Amino acid sequence: MGLLIAAYASLAAWLWLTFAQGMFWRTDVRLPPRSAPARWPSVAIVVPARDEAEVLPLSLPSLLAQDYPGEARIVLVDDGSSDGTAALAARLAEGQPGLPLTVISPGDPPPGWTGKLWAVRHGIAHVRTEHTRTHVNGHAGGLAAGAPHRPGPEFLLLTDADIAHEPDSLRELVAAATSADLDLVSQMARLRVVSAWERLVVPAFVYFFAQLYPFRRINRPGARTSAAAGGCVLLRTEAAVRAGIPDSIRQAVIDDVALARAVRRAGGRIWLGLAERVDSVRPYSGLGDLWRMVSRSAYAQLRHRPLLLAGTVAGLVLVYLVPPAALAAGLAAGRPATAWAGGLAWLLMTGTYLPMLRYYRQSPLLAPLLPLTALLYLLMTVDSAVLHYRGRGAAWKGRTHARPGDA
Repeated sequence: MGLLIAAYASLAAWLWLTFAQGMFWRTDVRLPPRSAPARWPSVAIVVPARDEAEVLPLSLPSLLAQDYPGEARIVLVDDGSSDGTAALAARLAEGQPGLPLTVISPGDPPPGWTGKLWAVRHGIAHVRTEHTRTHVNGHAGGLAAGAPHRPGPEFLLLTDADIAHEPDSLRELVAAATSADLDLVSQMARLRVVSAWERLVVPAFVYFFAQLYPFRRINRPGARTSAAAGGCVLLRTEAAVRAGIPDSIRQAVIDDVALARAVRRAGGRIWLGLAERVDSVRPYSGLGDLWRMVSRSAYAQLRHRPLLLAGTVAGLVLVYLVPPAALAAGLAAGRPATAWAGGLAWLLMTGTYLPMLRYYRQSPLLAPLLPLTALLYLLMTVDSAVLHYRGRGAAWKGRTHARPGDA
């Protein structure tokens, strides 16, 4: 009887998720309709980088080669790298046509700041200072005559060091922002899917994210749900100033969601969707790499609250593990009602996962394996909590951020 009740509860959950959770499973949320602005606004591209020598040759040239009609420049902020990231970035840009590149190194973050946001803070401060100095001296190359003077670039593109952009990426992002009067336009980069573990885990990562933060719901004006994808965020500078970015979110481990919330709270309009021409080149060849990617922030997503952890574990079990268990147990015990409820719930789960697998160009045969992937994510989330209470939470490339309140 207990399994029958659980099976029906799981089926009810899947009916609600499928039809009432913002159609989260659809993958057709792409850049909104756009047209070229009368004047292309100035843009500064800020790239925080820590020990990124492995991926930089695959990503930085794509930024240098951006085909943008307006004024644009790149600032790579070396966040205490030990692998020669800064020197490599300078070499990659040397003698290459395209956008100008500046490399700066602000030093280690002070207490109360995550390394990435400390780097972003210095990158934004640098481009605003340089932009003002350039315009005061009357050397604003590429800026249309009669354009209004502004104390900094009009837009900021915050993009991670492992993100590669097609040559028209910046142009399309700016056109979308200006056409729809958006303050934040974010695209979730297509993550690398090459190894067997990447195929099993990566599409589900985006699927689960969309389930928590349905893109269609986020993109409604005035919606309460807010999120962004940190690998690619075009942010209007005025909106960043109003929201106090990045100082107002300086401790955030999940900085992209915190950024979107801050912009929306300050009255900004935000948009999030899947990318078509923006890709992550970071490899996650083994399960260990993927495990660390998830476990470093999973418990932070639960605001480090044990009750939320317990509820999440119970929810994952009910929603993802009960359906196959109920189907198998119902068939084995000759209980058709249990088998029917579990099988239908599993079918809905599988059907809603198929669009994401198509987006990632993966075999539909992976869809029925989603319960196995969910079990892995459950274990990663529990491990994230264990690491937090051992003082090793939010570790990233040799740096562990303090718990909230410890700084």
